[in-house]
Amino acid sequence: MTAAALVLAALATILVGAYGGRLSRTTSDFLVASRTVGPRWNAAAISGEYLSAASFLGVAGLVAKYGADALWYPVGFTAGYLGLLLFASAPLRRSGAYTVPDFAEFRLGSARVRTIAMLVVVVICVLYLVPQYQGAGLTLKILLGVPVWIGPVAVGAIVIANVVGGGMRSVTFVQAFQYWLKLTAIAIPALALTALFLTDRPALGGPLPPVVTEATTVAIETDVVVQVAQPEGVSVDGAPLHGPGRYTLHTGSTLTLAAGAATPVVDGAPVSGDQWLSSGSGLGGEHPLYQVLSVIVATFLGTMGLPHVLVRFYTNPDGRAARRTALAVIALLSLFYLFPTILGVFARLHVPQLLITGTADAAVLLLPGAAIGGPVGAGLAALVAAGAIAAFLATSSGLLVSIAGALSTDVLKGRVRDFRLAAVIGGLVPVPLALAATSLELSRNVGLVFAVAASTLCPLLVLGIWWRGLTAAGAIAGLATGGLLSGTAVALTVTGVIDTDLFSGWPAAIVGYPAAVTVPIAFVTTVVVSRLTAGSAPRDVARIFARMHVPERLGMGIERVPRG
Repeated sequence: MTAAALVLAALATILVGAYGGRLSRTTSDFLVASRTVGPRWNAAAISGEYLSAASFLGVAGLVAKYGADALWYPVGFTAGYLGLLLFASAPLRRSGAYTVPDFAEFRLGSARVRTIAMLVVVVICVLYLVPQYQGAGLTLKILLGVPVWIGPVAVGAIVIANVVGGGMRSVTFVQAFQYWLKLTAIAIPALALTALFLTDRPALGGPLPPVVTEATTVAIETDVVVQVAQPEGVSVDGAPLHGPGRYTLHTGSTLTLAAGAATPVVDGAPVSGDQWLSSGSGLGGEHPLYQVLSVIVATFLGTMGLPHVLVRFYTNPDGRAARRTALAVIALLSLFYLFPTILGVFARLHVPQLLITGTADAAVLLLPGAAIGGPVGAGLAALVAAGAIAAFLATSSGLLVSIAGALSTDVLKGRVRDFRLAAVIGGLVPVPLALAATSLELSRNVGLVFAVAASTLCPLLVLGIWWRGLTAAGAIAGLATGGLLSGTAVALTVTGVIDTDLFSGWPAAIVGYPAAVTVPIAFVTTVVVSRLTAGSAPRDVARIFARMHVPERLGMGIERVPRG
């Protein structure tokens, strides 16, 4: 049943994409759907591409592990669109740009800024594609038992086919369809488990770690440090534990829990039910308040720097439609995020063994079968599987359109065949990276990408739209500084260097959650360098600001023509 659901979801994606691709002919069709997408349709498409593997799987996993503090992820993911609504959506559309690099050149009149912005766009999109491909590998491995490389390859192939076939116009149809599929796939299991909870009424604030109801064996696939509060009934490779404390479980070992044994939890997770239910414990580090602050900064400001989100506002007919789109997206995201939060709460009750290895991203996939079982549980699990594959495909499609748009217009000649070639290259590069990267929680991985976006493109866009003093030198300095700092932090975290003895205390906190440091530095660098190079500011800045901020009905807007 699960395999059939995955196949049907993939086939539906291909067919919907092919239907939309029939209408794609020109470069404008491929880049921005010829700017003809209305607010309702666009809002569903934006929500479809934005709700990635981190939202569908990762949020529930983090809630199961860390409790209340993990809620800052869905809050920040949604609140980011409030920032877009207030500060960016309408001016971006009125600029007439086709891509973020195109906006940078329009605002600053510098080909060099455009080139650097293009490189940043490609890096962000590739980094964002990696957790999507990782999530696909995890999902197919858990549900079908296939090798982990099949997920990235399958998702990459489907996404490349859709983007090559119809570009933005095709992807718009696909993403709007996939939002409603994902909402259905996560809402029905959440409501079913809520009904089960109201019937049994177990105590959510009960003792943590929770106990397993039957004998459970957990295979350890990566080294992990766990906290054991109650060692009775817990053994590793057949040897019972001697007492409570921290234990290192090595790859290849097996942890066995007798029926009624308390589940060990990954080191850093809450050690009591009260801590899990209340905020303040952080996300597994020594500086919880800083972690939460950094997550808020990254998710709220990072949304304004995500290329695949920004490019969708270029598809609206005008600035007013862009604002209405952003407002509708906030409503759609708020509705969706209710359900992974509910599933995260129930995952702690029904699949507590996932807290041992830290791979709680599998909670949404395993929860229906563990909590309900039988044909109903299998049916719900199949529905969740279809939603998960839709999450990977929708977000990957949007990211690949952004990569192809940037490469085709800034590196190649901007023709339709250049867009298609760039899409093939952009879709293949993340596959080996996804297989090589250290496994983190999906929301953590995506949160790091948000930190890079918040430290690079967000200062460029916010200051470019609202501050007349921005110069090309200031923009380049901000992009370079923010990109270097946040990119280094991502590299150290994803490769696992942060988990070695080289990092502890504040260095580990800052590298693992860099946004609270890198974003202010990027903004300050951009402003200071712009002040020092004030004489190089564009001479026609008044006209540029009028284009961005004056309503279209006054006739100030001029559509830019894509290169090539």
